Amino acid sequence: MSVNIVIYTSSLCGFCHSAKSLLKRKNIPFREIDIDLDFEKRKEMIKKSNGANTVPQIFYKNNHVGGCDDLFKLEEENGLEIFKN
Repeated sequence: MSVNIVIYTSSLCGFCHSAKSLLKRKNIPFREIDIDLDFEKRKEMIKKSNGANTVPQIFYKNNHVGGCDDLFKLEEENGLEIFKN
């Protein structure tokens, strides 16, 4: 199964844990990039998200989904099914 979701996280972030838990519950594979100690990955995240500097930042096939609230909003709208493709 290919991984289409990339989630930039920080280890102490409750929103990151919530977003990852939702993806796991939905059996949606993802690749996690922890930016705690990686300044280059943090800069990469900010650039890819057009300036967003909070975590998590979530991407589907290199398209910016947003943060935790955006992910849960998609879930409410049954939009997470597209992530399984």
